[in-house]
Amino acid sequence: MRAEVIAVGTELLLGQIVDTNSTWIAERLAVIGVDCTHQTRVGDNVARIVSVLEAALARADAVVVCGGLGPTQDDVTREAIAVVMGVELAPDAAALALVEQAFRARHHEMSPSNRRQADVPAGARLIDQRLGTAPGLICPVGERVIFALPGVPDEMKEMFERAVMPELRRRAGESGVIASRVLRTWGIAESRLGELVAPRLAALDGAGEGTPTIAFLARGLEGVQLRLTVKAASVDTARAALDREEVALRGLVGEHIFGVDDETMAARVAALLTVRRATLAVAESYTGGLLASSLVAVPGASAWFRGGLVAYASGVKRDLLGLAAGPVVSPAAAKAMAAGVCRLMGADVGLATTGVAGPDKQEELPAGTVFAGIAFPDQPPDAVGFNLFGDRQRVRELGTMNALDWLRRRLEADF
Repeated sequence: MRAEVIAVGTELLLGQIVDTNSTWIAERLAVIGVDCTHQTRVGDNVARIVSVLEAALARADAVVVCGGLGPTQDDVTREAIAVVMGVELAPDAAALALVEQAFRARHHEMSPSNRRQADVPAGARLIDQRLGTAPGLICPVGERVIFALPGVPDEMKEMFERAVMPELRRRAGESGVIASRVLRTWGIAESRLGELVAPRLAALDGAGEGTPTIAFLARGLEGVQLRLTVKAASVDTARAALDREEVALRGLVGEHIFGVDDETMAARVAALLTVRRATLAVAESYTGGLLASSLVAVPGASAWFRGGLVAYASGVKRDLLGLAAGPVVSPAAAKAMAAGVCRLMGADVGLATTGVAGPDKQEELPAGTVFAGIAFPDQPPDAVGFNLFGDRQRVRELGTMNALDWLRRRLEADF
């Protein structure tokens, strides 16, 4: 079964509101094995909404429309659906009762304009509203169907789960799921990743039903992601197929994979520290607190994160962290900062950043020259350098990710 999603609202086209509804709906469609083939955004205009509805119905079995069910003159989704159905739009007593009840429950007086929310295309079924005021609609168009839902996310989600998903299951007449898994990588270019993964793409090509597909998603500061997707008869079958494919890809891509689905680099570091019952402290210069901020964003950070020190001035680095006289943008400085913050905060592991964020040179070094230092128990401190590109903020963000990734790899391999 194929479905399309249409988000209605001129504010979406102007960039005033981000369309999160379509993404959420597509995820829920996948859970019940319905293919979402297109997503469209359209402004508050009857003719344009009619056009995209007709195009969607020519391709899909079901269309989910969100937005345009409010009480104002620019809420014209009902009118457009009536045109597509070829029926009259008229006040509906049951719909009006639902709207009136919604206002009574909130102890609010209903404006006359809210009566527009009770206009229903002939032949449509109501989805009662439990969180807001606008009822939803189930509108048959021959063998196909349009679901009209409010644009308010909470209202849309409640109606979709309660009324749309069961109706789609009934219409599909078969059970199935579409499951996805994202493998997150860092430190590897998309082109090189494609070369490494090429054997799996060849093996999966034409392999038939229940075979995962692989897609590449370049996500900037989130790295390059591998999205695995499979359609299967059950959740367990889909999970088993994704498990097998993940094992195969890890064998090809190796340590470049740092996380799965929503797992951040900081969360992966946190998990490794937790397993080892180790604590971490950070000393930052050019990253200016970004490193500590990413770490404390992980729930439960107080169990393993001792704290951070932003030592921006050279004198602070020397006075608090024990740096010797000399350059502060160097491997030696990064090592000393990592060891110094361990001593200062009583941590098991120290991580430090020092470098030139730009735009000007420092110590005759160009912008983007950065170093990370690591101090482990019973080991001499170590440092690594990176040459980063971009403006000041991008250098700071890339440096934060690179430092965490280096720590992550060392924790996985050495500690």
